[in-house]
Amino acid sequence: MAWYNTAGKHADTVISTRVRLARNLNGYPFASKLDAAGANEIIEKVSAPLESAGFRKIHFSDLSPVMATSYVERHYVSPEFATKESPHALLLQEPLGIAVMVCEEDHLRIQSILPGLALEEAYKNAQQTEKRLDEDFDFAYSEELGYLTHCPTNLGTGMRASVMMFLPALTRGGYMDSLAAQLSKIGLAVRGLFGEGSGAAGCMYQISNQITLGITEEDTLKKLKEAVKQITEKEHYARKSIQGEARDRLTDRILRSEGLLKHAFLMSSSEFIKLYADVRFGIALGIVQDVSYEQLGSLLVETMPATLTLSSESTPKTETARDKLRAQRIKLALNHTGTPE
Repeated sequence: MAWYNTAGKHADTVISTRVRLARNLNGYPFASKLDAAGANEIIEKVSAPLESAGFRKIHFSDLSPVMATSYVERHYVSPEFATKESPHALLLQEPLGIAVMVCEEDHLRIQSILPGLALEEAYKNAQQTEKRLDEDFDFAYSEELGYLTHCPTNLGTGMRASVMMFLPALTRGGYMDSLAAQLSKIGLAVRGLFGEGSGAAGCMYQISNQITLGITEEDTLKKLKEAVKQITEKEHYARKSIQGEARDRLTDRILRSEGLLKHAFLMSSSEFIKLYADVRFGIALGIVQDVSYEQLGSLLVETMPATLTLSSESTPKTETARDKLRAQRIKLALNHTGTPE
């Protein structure tokens, strides 16, 4: 199930949903203090029940940097996990959007990522995977503090839920800083496309919970869902307020961006993200008629540097060669004609 195949209600503002559970095994130090033998032992123990349930094990120590980065681009692992040197592995059930990072910051990061607004379903998927492991392992837990985690900010439920939203009108109007401040007051955070520390590329933002202690998982999901609803209403209001000459200038910009995507000879990933935002906005406003959210969503992953490189029959040897290949892939997807050279 591809997380970027946005469909259904809120499709014009919500791209995907992710729920992540942090868990640690009793009897082992946190991952930062594990030696190689201990990390490998946890990897092997955890892998057995998950592989029998249909998960695929990927030892990241065996991967090339390009391949590891591709999993970051597909939002299955964190950038820190991809570059870690000590033993670590990913258990992946890609058709269901479920991934388990083993020996990241915590022993286990159980994640479900789904398209659209699907908080309850993503939580259910992550919880079911956790229950499979809970049958065989004793998780570190305190009656007072809840699940014990490497970072104190995850104590309690150990759950981080996030919704990736597309907010071009609020971004265009300069409202994101005030929105972030408002959300912070109710325990929610605004982050960039790849989570904490990343920039807000393409008007895409992750809205996630900050508080995990003293609150239930259900209350967290309810609060986040209500926030997404209110943000969507603000975004829709901001879109309707674009009228007259401002609307004409925006229309011109969107159609120019569509033309560049369909006809450019070279395309960097940063330029694509900017044009992606314009054209996606155009779809939402009814300006762009012959491009779908699904087409753009697929390109959002397939044209990222590492993923694009891996999909090529011959590895692009220069950045220019990669930009040329990216432009060809975009044209092929959006024009439905021709083949990459």
